[in-house]
Amino acid sequence: MIAVPSPQQMTVAAYLDWEPRQELRYEFVNGSVFAMTGGSLPHNDIAINLLTVLRPHIRKQGCRINMADAKVNITPQIYRYPDLAISCDERDKTALDALRYPKLIIEVLSSGTETLDRSDKFKEYRSLPSLEEYILISSTQIEVEIYRRGEGRLWLYTAYQAGDVIQLESVGFEFPIELLYEDVRLESEGTGE
Repeated sequence: MIAVPSPQQMTVAAYLDWEPRQELRYEFVNGSVFAMTGGSLPHNDIAINLLTVLRPHIRKQGCRINMADAKVNITPQIYRYPDLAISCDERDKTALDALRYPKLIIEVLSSGTETLDRSDKFKEYRSLPSLEEYILISSTQIEVEIYRRGEGRLWLYTAYQAGDVIQLESVGFEFPIELLYEDVRLESEGTGE
């Protein structure tokens, strides 16, 4: 999804009251709201493929997996909408407005979101003590990057490409990267028209 700045400034309380009544979803960062616009079909297909493969495993663990319409409360002044988020924290199981303790956050990259997902969002997500893994999935080529929490402020980086098996250590799950891209027409393949 792409965040588009909106000229509105508001308090957190006003945002939490206003945002559920809007047609679009809005992220909230330090008093500013950003409209979330739709992603590409490959972006959507990849997110659905991942949700489909992960959901049965996550449910067996008693965890919660949410897609793009579920926001994550990062700080009292920041609410974001990742493409997928998984929380196994008891406090999030009954959450109604936002997850607060995700252990795994996933963003599907697109040209409009990649810089934000790699910079500001990653910096914000790293501040969540519960977060164990942050995953970036390309929507233009077969490529996945995973950042795993190490000791202290260290984050370990692993890149995956075609033919690799992806390991999600935070939830004890692995799958071939090709499952993410099943029936997905990548931008790098051209339109064929």
